[in-house]
Amino acid sequence: MADTLIWDATGVEIHQVVVGPVDNNVIILRCTETGEAVLIDAANEHERLLELCRRLGVRRVVETHGHWDHIQAVPELRDAGYSVGVTAQDAAMLPSYDEVLEDDDVIEVGRLRLRTIHTPGHTPGSMCFLLEGHPILFSGDTLFPGGPGATHFEGGDFPTIIESIDRRLFTLPPETIVLPGHGARTTIGTERPHLQEWIDRGW
Repeated sequence: MADTLIWDATGVEIHQVVVGPVDNNVIILRCTETGEAVLIDAANEHERLLELCRRLGVRRVVETHGHWDHIQAVPELRDAGYSVGVTAQDAAMLPSYDEVLEDDDVIEVGRLRLRTIHTPGHTPGSMCFLLEGHPILFSGDTLFPGGPGATHFEGGDFPTIIESIDRRLFTLPPETIVLPGHGARTTIGTERPHLQEWIDRGW
């Protein structure tokens, strides 16, 4: 199955492919002015991802977090020469990596700028990526339509993910499109009014 162009604007293309046993969204953000791209979450099906990397001009890989379903293709992409970045807190969950991502870093993708937002809770090192100048947030497994990502895995913590969403994500403009690690998109404005409901239900 080919990738899908899910969003485009002047100078930007966002491609998505769904891979693996739990339907992970793998995102390729591409600067159309320079042809450079970044792949977010080398989740699975490495042969498909390598083909996409070659076709779309991927230069590096960044991981939203270290859970197994988001990292299965990391060794093969590294072997092919792509640098893989992850937070220090989640780095030990990966078989190997190249760069440590820190909060409020800027990742340059051609003329595009991705800003890192550390959002612990799903994992200690969960990271979201905000596309500067465009209403796009790549939220990994931190924020989904209808609530936060699961926190019952080792390293997860519900009060922490709620604080991350409230303080780091719900301060973004309401029209910001949220592209999560699985499933459908949403917006900050759609989800923000439901924060107290999530707190009350406890997940």
